Amino acid sequence: MLYRECGNYKDTYARDMAIFPIPFDRWGLGVMLVLAFLVIPYVASNYWLSSIMIPFYCFSLAALGLNFLTGYAGQVSIGHAAFMAVGAYASLILYGRYGIPLLPSILGGGIVSAAVGSVFGIPSLRIKGFYLAVSTLAAQFIIEWVLTHWKWVSGGVFGTVDAPDLQIFGWIIDTPVKKYYLVLCIVVPLVLFGKNLVRGQLGRNWQAIRDMDVAAEIIGVSLFRYKLIAFAVSSFYAGVAGSMITLAYYGAANIEEFNLLVSFQILGMIIIGGMGTVLGSFFGAGFMVLLPIFINQTLLALLGLETVPSDLRANIELIIFGGLIVFFLIVEPYGMARLWHTIKDKMRLWPFPY
Repeated sequence: MLYRECGNYKDTYARDMAIFPIPFDRWGLGVMLVLAFLVIPYVASNYWLSSIMIPFYCFSLAALGLNFLTGYAGQVSIGHAAFMAVGAYASLILYGRYGIPLLPSILGGGIVSAAVGSVFGIPSLRIKGFYLAVSTLAAQFIIEWVLTHWKWVSGGVFGTVDAPDLQIFGWIIDTPVKKYYLVLCIVVPLVLFGKNLVRGQLGRNWQAIRDMDVAAEIIGVSLFRYKLIAFAVSSFYAGVAGSMITLAYYGAANIEEFNLLVSFQILGMIIIGGMGTVLGSFFGAGFMVLLPIFINQTLLALLGLETVPSDLRANIELIIFGGLIVFFLIVEPYGMARLWHTIKDKMRLWPFPY
C-alpha cells in the first residue's frame, strides 16, 4: 500500500508542519487539482458547469465559513445565508456602481459581510447555545428586511439587482467555462488559506473555546477577540461565496435566493459533511447539491416513478432526501469526513488487524 506514515521522517519544521505530510495525500491533491482545472472544464457540459459545479464550489466555500464558526469555534449560527446576501449586494454595488475591478469587488463584498457579521457576533460574548442561535436568526430577518427596503442598496421592495457584464483586465467572462475558472481560482486559494488558518494558533484557540470556554479564558484565550474573529472570518467566506454565486450563477442579486431555508441547508451541509473539518464542507455541499439531482433523474426512474406528476415527484424527492439524511446521521453522526478518516486509518494499518 502507498498510504504509509512509517518511513516518512520529518527532519525540518517545514516538513513537520506540512498540510499533507504523506506523499499519497499530496499526489491525491494534485490529481484533484488536475481534474478540476484541466479535465472537468473540457469534459463537462455547459449545464454541469453552470448549474452544478459552480453552485457546488460556492456552497462549499459558504459551508467552510460556517464550519469555522460552528465546527471549530462552537458558536451556533442559523443566519449564514443573510451574510451571503450582504456580500452579494456589496460586490454588485462596488463593481457595477463604483467601477471597482471584479476581483477586489468580490473580496470587498466579503469584507463588508465580515464587518456586518462582527456586529451580529457581539451577542456571542454574553449568550451561547440556543439563545445565540435565536440572535443569529434575528440577524437573518433584520438583514433581509434592510436589503429589501433600503432603496440605495436594492432599489425597492423587490430587492433585485442585475449583475453587469463580468470582465477582468478587458477579458470578458461570458461563458460557463470562464465563469467556472473564475470561481475555481477564488475558491482554491481561500480553502488553502482556511486550512492553514485552523492549523495555527487561531484554530487552536477556537477549538479551546468550543470545548470549554471558561477553561480557555482561564488559560489566557480572549473570548471577546476570538469569538468576534470567528464571526468575521465566517462572514467573510459567506460574503465571498454570495458574491460568486450571484455573479457567476444567478446573474442577479435577489434576497429570495438567500432566505432562511438556505441557512438551514448550509447548516445541514456541515452536519452531514462533518463539523470541524475542511473536507467535510465539500462532502456536505456535494451531498446537498448532487443528491437531489441523482434522486430526480436516476432513482425515480429506477423505481418506475418517472411518469408521476411533477408536484408529487418533488414531494417524493424531499421524502427520500430527508430519509437519507436521517439514516446517514444515525449510521455516522460525525459526518462523511469521519468515514474518510476511518478509511485512512485502515489504510495505514493494512494488512494488520485494526
